[in-house]
Amino acid sequence: MRRLQAWWFVAPALAVICVFFFLPVAAALVLSLTDFDIYALADLGNLRFVGLRNYLDLVATPLFWKAVLNTLYFVIVGVPLSLCVSLACALLLNARAARFRGFFRTALFAPVVTTLVAVAVIWRYLYNTRYGLLNYALGFAGIDPIDWLGDPRFAMPAIILFAVWKNFGYNMVILFAGLQTIREELYEAARIDGATYVKQLRYITLPMLAPVLALVSILTVAGYFQLFAEPYVMTQGGPLQSTMSVLYLMYEEGFKWWNLGTASAVAFVLFLFIFAVTVLELRLARQRFPA
Repeated sequence: MRRLQAWWFVAPALAVICVFFFLPVAAALVLSLTDFDIYALADLGNLRFVGLRNYLDLVATPLFWKAVLNTLYFVIVGVPLSLCVSLACALLLNARAARFRGFFRTALFAPVVTTLVAVAVIWRYLYNTRYGLLNYALGFAGIDPIDWLGDPRFAMPAIILFAVWKNFGYNMVILFAGLQTIREELYEAARIDGATYVKQLRYITLPMLAPVLALVSILTVAGYFQLFAEPYVMTQGGPLQSTMSVLYLMYEEGFKWWNLGTASAVAFVLFLFIFAVTVLELRLARQRFPA
């Protein structure tokens, strides 16, 4: 009887998960096995089952692998940079000498809740080759202007810098909350023993904060694999597809060329990739922090 009551309690949550997670995933899987396009959208009689052909075509498409490499580049560089900036800001807010914590916490979190399109316009001006603030600063150092968004060498680093600034505040709040749970007595004992700030950070702060860092890293990796809005607004995937991500490729296949079957295949591949990386991170976290 108690088991039945428990199932009734979790039934609403399970229903929501089923409707908004399992059904879309199943639909994406089914569509990825068809040639669903604009003709099938108009008449389902034109829909044909093609099996794994969409996946085989993706493997043989150089643009897909370029999008995968671009996404991996964004994740490998952007995630550690974002975590470092978030942790540094959280440590500054948690410092004993910090003042106006509420104000600075709100100010640093503001980019997270700011409309991406609005701030992207501002960052495009900052990156402007002729009158951008970054190139204006480089001019004082005697460095020639850089075409941040028009040069394939600098476009992705520019996107990463923008994404880190836009998203680091979310992780900062979580890490700051984790820092607040570390007992002050540990730091007092370390200071009495003559431990410097670096040693306190190494032997107290980071070990105590490690579970929170693991959670934040999992969330950040999953989010950064879904790179779309930044290149869509800033570069439209260019120049020379240097900022083309897997999600942006899915968007173009589905809503520009109306190859919805191929777009579903891209989406399902990305889902499997994120799922595999998340499972790997969770397993490593459980080995490091057993229950």
